[in-house]
Amino acid sequence: MRSPQSLFVALAVLFTSVLHANERPNIIVILADDQGFGDVSALNAESKIPTPHIDRIAEEGMVFSDAHTSSAVCTPTRYSLLTGRYHWRTHLQKGVLGGYSQPLISPERLTVAGILHEAGYFTACIGKWHLGFDWPLKEGGYANDEGDFSGGFKDGWLVDYKTPIQNGPVDVGFDTFFGISASLDMPPYVYIQDRIPTEEATVEKAFHRPGPAGKSFEAVNVLPDITAKTVATIGERAAAAKDGTPFFIYFPLNAPHTPIVPSEEWLGKSGINIYADFTMQVDHCVGEVLAALDEHELAEDTLIIFTTDNGCSPQANFAELREAGHEPSYIYRGHKADIFEGGHRVPFIVRWPGRVSAGTTSDALVGQVDILATAAEITGAKVPEDQGEDSTSFLPILRGEADASPRSSIIAQSINGSFCIRDGNWKLILCPDSGGWSDPRPGRADSSALFPVQLYDLSNDPGEQLNLAEQHPDRVATMTRELQSMIDRGRTTPGPDLQNDVSVEMIKTPAKKVKKKA
Repeated sequence: MRSPQSLFVALAVLFTSVLHANERPNIIVILADDQGFGDVSALNAESKIPTPHIDRIAEEGMVFSDAHTSSAVCTPTRYSLLTGRYHWRTHLQKGVLGGYSQPLISPERLTVAGILHEAGYFTACIGKWHLGFDWPLKEGGYANDEGDFSGGFKDGWLVDYKTPIQNGPVDVGFDTFFGISASLDMPPYVYIQDRIPTEEATVEKAFHRPGPAGKSFEAVNVLPDITAKTVATIGERAAAAKDGTPFFIYFPLNAPHTPIVPSEEWLGKSGINIYADFTMQVDHCVGEVLAALDEHELAEDTLIIFTTDNGCSPQANFAELREAGHEPSYIYRGHKADIFEGGHRVPFIVRWPGRVSAGTTSDALVGQVDILATAAEITGAKVPEDQGEDSTSFLPILRGEADASPRSSIIAQSINGSFCIRDGNWKLILCPDSGGWSDPRPGRADSSALFPVQLYDLSNDPGEQLNLAEQHPDRVATMTRELQSMIDRGRTTPGPDLQNDVSVEMIKTPAKKVKKKA
């Protein structure tokens, strides 16, 4: 039985299908994992890592220079991208889920896939999910039945890998799913096809964290395997797409996140280090997708987005990259996990031949959270008032009908849940430190002498070096009130007030400094 939300979307699409018949492109969203803004050579003229295929998307489409994730880490970003709702309105107030965590997306929540499915699209998720499943247990019931939302369930040997998983991608709008449950350094190490692992986890393996694994599962094969599956899906759906049934493929990569495991043919290709090799392989996989679209003559009818889930991780070995003259965060401060720009300002490149002018750049403020509203406007779907509550369409920018962003503010969080908010070029950070892993690092650096909040003018200080909070107390107060209002209203778009799933704490309790042992 369809939910009220899906029926609402279906009816809206029915009444506008004729009007938008020629505006229903195939849509592919490629989400790289832990790849920094400066790791795309089209965005960083000084990059030492060649990315010719991602650069091709930029050359044939539009680069957004001021695009953001809702978080500087994996899971929350994915929730916001798919639902058009900030992740911090859920139980997930900091950190990420584990491989056995319960689902973060509720069955009633409308997703990008749900909108497009109701609009007549074939929808596929291929790659890293990392938004939780209900895993069945051998003795009945499900992991986390007792409400352990944080992913505290650890004994993967109690899981029944032969019984269908519940509340995964195929329950929130996707027709099919092939991929892994979470990051590739989190068990279980098995592929999942729709609801069931392709093989039972019978052995223990460790791609950093030890846990149950399939005998044939190897981390080095995951990126090639999910790429091959994506390419095959494009081929399988080509005839239907040309016949009026477009497809949506959400392609969340496992790379270049840890474990950093480039295939043998890519080892040493960069001449820098293994992370650079893996990033080059990511670009190659993007090229495989572009080649499949060309082969099946679908490029002209496909909107493709390349973006990443957060900034580059320190596991990339910044010292080696910088010795080669490469800055993974480009000119921005910080990296993965941080509240600084390097944590959540990401590549966001869109190609849509005939609609998006080639070789263009937009400095409009956009977020991945805006993909839902954009997809809805493209298909003519009307989003219910209680769904997609933080999503704003950037379709007018793509079409060249608007220069300025429809939004003037956007919100992001660090790994420990510290907030920042934009107001035009002003950025307010509601903590004294990085909120993440760079210096000053919460719990490790003594931030008692630092001003409790940070205010930066990104138009003059994109590297966030000069904290202006003390000089502009009125602006700090105004932006703080604005953020509190956005939290309290349960939405940031026009419409009736909504409820967050939990009480949201705007200013987090500072972490205590860890004392070093004598």
